[in-house]
Amino acid sequence: MTDSPSPNSARLDELEMRVVHQDQTIEDLNAAITAQWKLIERLERQVARLAERVADSEQSTGQAAPVDRPPPHY
Repeated sequence: MTDSPSPNSARLDELEMRVVHQDQTIEDLNAAITAQWKLIERLERQVARLAERVADSEQSTGQAAPVDRPPPHY
């Protein structure tokens, strides 16, 4: 009897390797999505803070005396 793998055994080995590779790919994609989601949440908080600062700045600008500056083309 020889130790050469049968066609079914070779096919099964190939399928197992594919599954392992696909599992790793899924884990990698999940990690990437999780990192992107955290970044998106951080950026959304930053945009909200900046929007508040702009709104506060616009309110305080409306109440302050206008600054007498020459137009930008001078």
